[in-house]
Amino acid sequence: MSSSSMRSFEYLESLPGTVFNRLYKQPSTALAIFRRMLPQLAKSFVMAMLYMSRPLPVADLDTWVRPGSRREQDTAIDLLERLQILKRTAEPNKPRAYVLTNPFAASLRQALTGGGNHNSFGVPSRTPAEDQVTAAQLDDFARRQWEGVLGYMVGSTGIGLNDEGANLSLSVKHLLKYGRLVEVRGKSVDITQDGFAFVLQEVNAQVWTILILYLENAEELGMDRVDVLSFLFMLGSLELGQGYSKANLTETQLQMLLDLGDFGIIYQSSPNSDSYYPTRLATTLTSDAGALRSATAGFETALHSSNDDKGFVVVETNYRIYAYTSSPLQIAILSLFTRLSTRYPNMVSGKMTRESVRRAINMGITGDQIIDFLYTHAHPQMRKNANFLPPTVVDQIRLWQIEGERMKSTVGFLFKDFLSAAEYEGPCQYASDIGVLKWKHDAKRMFFVTRHEHVAAYLKSQKEKRREGG
Repeated sequence: MSSSSMRSFEYLESLPGTVFNRLYKQPSTALAIFRRMLPQLAKSFVMAMLYMSRPLPVADLDTWVRPGSRREQDTAIDLLERLQILKRTAEPNKPRAYVLTNPFAASLRQALTGGGNHNSFGVPSRTPAEDQVTAAQLDDFARRQWEGVLGYMVGSTGIGLNDEGANLSLSVKHLLKYGRLVEVRGKSVDITQDGFAFVLQEVNAQVWTILILYLENAEELGMDRVDVLSFLFMLGSLELGQGYSKANLTETQLQMLLDLGDFGIIYQSSPNSDSYYPTRLATTLTSDAGALRSATAGFETALHSSNDDKGFVVVETNYRIYAYTSSPLQIAILSLFTRLSTRYPNMVSGKMTRESVRRAINMGITGDQIIDFLYTHAHPQMRKNANFLPPTVVDQIRLWQIEGERMKSTVGFLFKDFLSAAEYEGPCQYASDIGVLKWKHDAKRMFFVTRHEHVAAYLKSQKEKRREGG
C-alpha cells in the first residue's frame, strides 16, 4: 500500500460504522476505495464474492489461497473487515462464512455496470467549446498553486524567489499550521520535521496529506464529513479537461470548491460560474497509476509522457553542491541545509557546512531526510557510480546530527507475557513482515511495534483458529 493510500486508510479506519454506511451509498466512493486502498488479493476476494447470492464458507475461501500465502490472506481479510467491506456470519448449525456488506457491494456493482441517476461520478457541463479550459491551462494553474503552497512552507517567498507564486489564503496557512507542517512565529514561517518529510513525498501523497488535514478540520468549519469524503472520492473519477456542473452539489461541496481551488485541486473561472474543472491533482487521487514524484517533475511527466525524472544535484566530497535547476521551490529547499553562494540562470552552487546543516536540524529536519533528498535528486552523471553519494558527506551529515542527540524516542506498543516460544514467534514474525516491528527480545518473548491493530487482529484470528481446531 502506498504512503498516500495508508494515510487515507488510517483516517477511514477511525470512522464509525454509521459513516461507512452513508459513504458506501455512493458508487464512486465504493469504486475509489476498491481501486486505491485494497491490495491485489483483497480485490480478488471482493470480485469473486461480488455476485454471490449466499455467504462464502471460510473453508471454501481457504482453498483459494496457496498454503504458503496464509499470512497475506489474513492481512487481506483483516483489511476488508476494518474497512467494513467484509463481515463474518455465524448462523446456528452452519459453518462460519464471509459476506460482502451492503451498501458497498450494491454500489460497487452499480459502478462497474453503470445505470442509475445517482450522479456520483459528476454531471458534465455544457460549456461552449470556445469557453472550455484546456488541460495545459489546468496544469499551469495547478502547478502555480501547489508550488506556491510548498514555496510558502520552505520559505521561498522570504528569499525573493517566488515572484510569480500564488497568493495563499488565510485558510491555507491555517491548515498548514494546524497540521504542524510549519511553525509561525510572528512574521516568520519555519518548516517543521513533518513539513520537510511532506515536501519530499510524491505529489499524490502530499495532496492526500492536505486532504486528510482538511477532513479533520471539516467539523470545525460546520461541514458534513461524509459529504466531504464523497466529493473527494468523486473527484478522482472525473476527467481532466472536462467541465462539470455545480447544480447537483451540496452546500458543503460548494464551499469545498473554493477551498480546494486555493490548493490548485479545482479550477473555477470565477466563484459564481456554473461549472468547475478538476485539475491533474484531483484526477489522480484514486488512480491505480504510480503517483507523481514531485509537483514540478509530476506535471512535466504528465505533459510530456516521459518517465524520466532527471536529477539535478551534484555533490562533491568537499561538501560543495551544484544544482542544475531554475525552480524557486528546489532552490528554496536546498537553502534549508546549504549555504548558497552563487546563482546562475540555470544553476546554483553552495556548500554544506556544519552551521547550515545544524540550522536545518534545529528546525526539525533530520539528517536522513537531507540524505534522502540528495539521493532522490542526484544528477544522472552521479548515478553512473555504484555509491553515487560520497560516503564522507553522508557520514558527516549524520555526525552533525548526533552532536545534539543521544537518544531517539519512538511511540508504539509493547507485546509481552507470551506463554510459549511458539505463541511468541508467530505474531513477532508477522509484525516484521508488515513493517511495524521496531524491537524484539526473543529470550524475554517481548517485541515493540509502531502500530498494534494488525498484530491484535492476527492474534485474534490465531485464537479463533485454535478454538475451531480444538
